[in-house]
Amino acid sequence: MTNTQAWNYALGMIKVDGLEPTKDFKEYIEKEKRGEVTMEDIKQYLDKKYKVKEG
Repeated sequence: MTNTQAWNYALGMIKVDGLEPTKDFKEYIEKEKRGEVTMEDIKQYLDKKYKVKEG
């Protein structure tokens, strides 16, 4: 499976649940497909965006 196919599959699975990825996340995906960012960069982006604040 190519990187593009994997992302298309993942996005399809998200849409099955009636959800739509944000514009920012879609842009990160396109950057990853082009090799401009790594999966680690995406993980850090998501961790920062969705981190539960303690306290």
